[in-house]
Amino acid sequence: QVQLVESGGGLVQAGGSLRLSCAASGNGFSTSIMGWYRQAPGKQRELVAVITSAGVTNYGDFVKGRFTIFRDNAKYTVYLQMNSLEPEDTAIYYCKCTPKFGVYDYWGQGTQVTVSS
Repeated sequence: QVQLVESGGGLVQAGGSLRLSCAASGNGFSTSIMGWYRQAPGKQRELVAVITSAGVTNYGDFVKGRFTIFRDNAKYTVYLQMNSLEPEDTAIYYCKCTPKFGVYDYWGQGTQVTVSS
């Protein structure tokens, strides 16, 4: 069983920055694929970024170099540094854990990011 708790969301002006954190509890964090997803009102949930246990990353096309995902296995935490935020980035951001050994994925409760113009 894995539990995920996101933090760091909030209200920011366009062009500003936020750093989201996702703290994990349970076994297997260091071997898990960790990801950030987002869901805006009326839209489907979409991939923002993922990072493997080896540190390989992948980003959604809309990121365009503005966001960086990184992890600290000693702290069981994955981060999403978001720069040059745009109003279109407004959404609830969710953390996801895909354990290497297991059947289920795990999701956090989400953190709201609102970017004002």
